[in-house]
Amino acid sequence: MGTITPIESYRLIAEAHARGESVVVATVAHTRGSTPQRRGAKMIFFENGATAGTVGGGCIEAEVWAEARAALRSGESRLHKFSLTAEEASEEGMVCGGVMEIFIDAWKF
Repeated sequence: MGTITPIESYRLIAEAHARGESVVVATVAHTRGSTPQRRGAKMIFFENGATAGTVGGGCIEAEVWAEARAALRSGESRLHKFSLTAEEASEEGMVCGGVMEIFIDAWKF
C-alpha cells in the first residue's frame, strides 16, 4: 500500500460520504528522527475495514489502526504520539528510531 494524493483521498472520502459510511483520516502531523513517512502522509480507514494510503507500515500502522477503530466508535478526533525507539525498531526489524505525531480525524456521516 502506497501513499495517496490529496485529490484521491478527498475522492475516497466523498464516495464514503455518498454511501453514508464514516471514515477516519490519519495524517502524519510531525516527525522527529528516522520515521517511515514524512509530514502530510495520509491513511484512510473505512467502517467496512478497508484502508487506503499509508502512514508508515508495520507496528505504527497497527497502532494507528487501533486508534482509528476507537475514533470510528467515539467520533472523537485527536493527535497521537508514537515513539519508534531504537530498541522497538530493532525488535520489529525496522530501520526507524524517531517519533511521529499523527492526527486521527473522525468523519462521521
